[in-house]
Amino acid sequence: MGYFAGIQLLYYLGGLLVIIGVVLLILGAIGRPVGGRKAWF
Repeated sequence: MGYFAGIQLLYYLGGLLVIIGVVLLILGAIGRPVGGRKAWF
C-alpha cells in the first residue's frame, strides 16, 4: 500500500511486518511454540 501511495513510512512498516511474519512462520514450522501457543489459527 505504501509503495503505491508513495508513503515511505507505510513501505517500511510493511517490510517489517513481512519479516516478523516470516520469523514466526519459521518458528511455527519447526514446532517451537510462539507466545505459549503452537498454532495461532
